[in-house]
Amino acid sequence: MIKRILLLLITYIFFHTAKGQIQLPVYGDSLFSTYYWQRVKLFEFMPILRGDIVMVGNSITDGAEWGELFNDLRVKNRGISGDVTAGVLHRWKAIAAAQPGRVFLMIGTNDLARGISPDSVVKNILLAADYLRQESPATELFIQSILPVTDYYKKFGGHTSKAAQIKQVNASLQEAAAKHRYTFVDLHTEFIDPAGKMQQHLTNDGLHLTGEGYLLWKHLIYPYVYQYEKKPSLIPLPQQIKWTSERFPLYKATTLVVSDRELSREADKIVAYAAKMGLNWQQKEQAPSSEPYIELLLGAVSTAQNQEEGYELQVSDKKITVKGATPHGVFNGLQTLKQLMRDGSMIDGCSISDWPAFSMRGYMIDVGRNYMSVELLKQQIDVMASNKMNVFHFHPTEDIAWRFEIKSFPQLTEARHMLRNKGKYYTVDEIRELSAYCQERHITFIPEIDMPGHSAAFRRAMGFDMQSDSGKIALRKILQEICDTYDFNYIHIGSDEVRIKDTGFIPEMTGLLQARGKKVLGWKPGGNFNASTIRQLWREDAKRTFFEEGVPFIDSRHLYLNHHDPLESVTTIFNRKISNRERGDSFALGAILCLWHDRNVGRDDDVLKMNPVYPGMLAFAERSWRGGGRMGWVANVSDGDQKALEEFENRLVEHQQLYFKGMFFPYQRQTQMEWSLYGPFRNGGDLEKKFDVEEQQVRDRSIQPSGKVKGGTIVLRHFWDPLIKGAIAGAQENTTWYAETGIWSETSGDFPFWIGFMDLSRSPATNTPPAGKWDTKGSRLWVNNQLIDPPHWNRAGAVGEAEVPLIDEGYSYRSPTYIKLQKGWNKVLVKAPVGSFKGVDGQNPVKWMFTFVPVK
Repeated sequence: MIKRILLLLITYIFFHTAKGQIQLPVYGDSLFSTYYWQRVKLFEFMPILRGDIVMVGNSITDGAEWGELFNDLRVKNRGISGDVTAGVLHRWKAIAAAQPGRVFLMIGTNDLARGISPDSVVKNILLAADYLRQESPATELFIQSILPVTDYYKKFGGHTSKAAQIKQVNASLQEAAAKHRYTFVDLHTEFIDPAGKMQQHLTNDGLHLTGEGYLLWKHLIYPYVYQYEKKPSLIPLPQQIKWTSERFPLYKATTLVVSDRELSREADKIVAYAAKMGLNWQQKEQAPSSEPYIELLLGAVSTAQNQEEGYELQVSDKKITVKGATPHGVFNGLQTLKQLMRDGSMIDGCSISDWPAFSMRGYMIDVGRNYMSVELLKQQIDVMASNKMNVFHFHPTEDIAWRFEIKSFPQLTEARHMLRNKGKYYTVDEIRELSAYCQERHITFIPEIDMPGHSAAFRRAMGFDMQSDSGKIALRKILQEICDTYDFNYIHIGSDEVRIKDTGFIPEMTGLLQARGKKVLGWKPGGNFNASTIRQLWREDAKRTFFEEGVPFIDSRHLYLNHHDPLESVTTIFNRKISNRERGDSFALGAILCLWHDRNVGRDDDVLKMNPVYPGMLAFAERSWRGGGRMGWVANVSDGDQKALEEFENRLVEHQQLYFKGMFFPYQRQTQMEWSLYGPFRNGGDLEKKFDVEEQQVRDRSIQPSGKVKGGTIVLRHFWDPLIKGAIAGAQENTTWYAETGIWSETSGDFPFWIGFMDLSRSPATNTPPAGKWDTKGSRLWVNNQLIDPPHWNRAGAVGEAEVPLIDEGYSYRSPTYIKLQKGWNKVLVKAPVGSFKGVDGQNPVKWMFTFVPVK
């Protein structure tokens, strides 16, 4: 009967309506088994939702608990034991109508067992592919190869005798993938033994899978299910990595071998991490004799530099070894291991030798201006640790408030002396807790007591200036208390943006700390430091410091996240050449990424919401660990290493999805965006002036583009020009430029986009755009000739005030703009006029830029 159904089906395959629409055949209910209809009726009460991931097939698919395997309820099982290609086509319409995000289809082994030819099986599957593309073009289809079989168990002879036909079907499906627009997933190759048969331990009857077989299947399709890279995306990318064909089975491992007690802390942490993935690892001093295991070792490792943080990691079928010269090196290796464990089932074989290019790779948070909870600070420290950053720069004293408890002077942290978050400060116990939290993760905690600048809160509380005699007496007592209370190795004394009236002030405070064995840091430009004080560069070009022999320094130039557009941040940080060097040395110690959210916030987590903290941190972790980069400061994708940035972006987006669920991560994929620029058109100061480009589509004109530029954010002229290059060379005032691109859509409908025409830095008190306008420059945007309206600003036209928090002024923290797209190509045209390059005041710099990028 089944054979007859399939023969009849073949006559329908190329049947089309008058409009050329592909139609599926219709069958009577009696043609399919009782179990088939039991499952189909069950599926009717368990609807597929738009965007779901659907597994379709026969008993091999039916036998898995897909939602549990992936720990994801979006992964739906639509396998039916005994099903054939006809049965799939009979229920295919319902699957297509649900418009799932991804469909994984494996079918055909039962057809072959019933005598249906390989060609007929392939034609039926291709009909399914073409119909799904027609009815749900946004759905991604993955056609999986039919799995191999083995006659070892002497069962299912009708199936296990069809090994040659299975290979024939698979080869045809692989060849047809591009034409029929699906992704072919070759599972067959990974399941076979040297004789070309199913590996015996993956099945117990020659056809169906054991648990190990399903875990291998999950591992192989995991990157397709979630649109990840085929190999785990490692950040920072190791200095040396070689992948092998071996594969470590996490599900078999129960032993973590740790023979050195120095590694107990590292062992405890990786065991806890594994437990969250459902893996039960027990610490032992001896390796098991008959099962795969993980081992942590201390010993010499081969590194080019910074051996104390270097590590070697080996993954084979039987063993994982993480080796470091110090516990810190082992800890770093374990961060890589955690990323290799992404699917919780298996780890691909590899050999890694890794070390940091710079010895100091830090992150600074200003909690003096805006208090942030200890728990939120720990979240950021955890992200640092996971990405091998090793310095946490804590800035708790400011003009706004002093938030570092000093027992000798309790008035410093009294609410009445604070301008924001009154009464919010960090107690001795909390600072100890944060310091210990860092230490457990091999992160150096560096507190900054800013002096004598940024000290208005000190002056309000104490009644005198830091540089006065009374001020110096108090500060000496404060620094002595800090040295007595904590075991900090480093203390930062700030000393920037202030007129030094007492030239002995900085030497006195520095000398006190250095006499107590502390390493001192200060900002440059800043105070009159001695040669042993570590300079932290924040503004000037580093050349002078480079040539001051014996002066150590840390680079923080153009590493202020509060000034970075979210998309620009990744571009500029990734392309940075830290300290203008390929790698660090005894003077160029590294860099610190800084977050100065000067403006008041409504909630402490708004600092993470409104600044590109985590995407910027990952780009910084990559560059500060790997070294390299390009000279100068890059704003646009096109001016940096485009190929390398695109590869990093793939890893970045994977990390965003894997490790930042429920956290603020303001980033969208942007390297695919390419714009044609047209201009300049002289507007004579009339920003509303129209040019022919607005009346006709650029693609239909004879005008040639002036250039091309890539990215989701395009900086036409940076407000720090000429230090930072913009997309327009020799940009001139009173000109209008246009930018044009195309957006492809598989379907028509409303889709979300990030749109903006000036990234508001979170430091100056910038004005809000006027009502009905994107900005004050007359910028506009059309999609398919339809003008896109700007948002309804909550405070349209408001004068910026430092104490009034931002709400919706930035594209990444307001609701995206929904735009109606047509199926196929959609034309996007941006108008970007500019008048003077001089802002109305220092709070309103002219940022000639735009952002347009689809939101995933």
